[in-house]
Amino acid sequence: MTAHKTGTRQEWLAARLELLEAEKELTRRSDALARQRQELPWVRVDKEYRFETDEGAATLADLFEGRSQLIVYHFMFGPDYRAGCPSCSAIADGFDGSVVHLAHHDVTLCAVSRAPLAKLRAYKRRMGWSFPWASSSGSDFNHDFGVAHTKEEWESGVVEYNFRTMDVRPPETGEESPVLVEMAGTVGTDWPTYRREGPGVSAFALEDGVVYHTYSAYERGLDVLWGMYQWLDRAPLGRNETGFWWRRHDEYENR
Repeated sequence: MTAHKTGTRQEWLAARLELLEAEKELTRRSDALARQRQELPWVRVDKEYRFETDEGAATLADLFEGRSQLIVYHFMFGPDYRAGCPSCSAIADGFDGSVVHLAHHDVTLCAVSRAPLAKLRAYKRRMGWSFPWASSSGSDFNHDFGVAHTKEEWESGVVEYNFRTMDVRPPETGEESPVLVEMAGTVGTDWPTYRREGPGVSAFALEDGVVYHTYSAYERGLDVLWGMYQWLDRAPLGRNETGFWWRRHDEYENR
């Protein structure tokens, strides 16, 4: 017998209608926030960034692929990683289905990582993905947009991430958290190397040959891009998670 509250269909409907009002308010608030995002001032990007893509060397303007809008997913795949971050991989599993629709609405979606292009290509083949993925190896792009941190920043405990100063080092307890060790191990590194990268999304506009930075988000700001969580939020038990439970889609025992 379930320990969860039960009721009649009429009781369920009454509770559901009450929830519906809250959901509608959230939708209205979300629409208002979207308009607020679009009203942010644009910042001209004058720095020259270079990328390696499947089509060869590229500038930031080239990543637009002839469109006027670009969304970059900052995929955690550092130069010393042996595989992409499993969390970023779970998010990226939903990219291929969106890329074609965005492209036909004047928006290019592209992932960018600091790992060399050869590593990105190999991992992309493993995952079965086809979305654009550029390497920013040797460029300041990831650091400038808040998703890569130097060894010196890490060691000082002063990392600028998600619009605030953070210390992302493990607590000084004498031994590292098993969860942190496990997460770092999934990409073949230690925690300091793993966490010198961070996830994020940035948007850009291209007008009259000039690129503008329009928006960036990090941490929980990426929740809406993580498709599986949107489903779990509507499942009977919700997220119902303890620790690091997800895996790359080819690593589950029963697929």
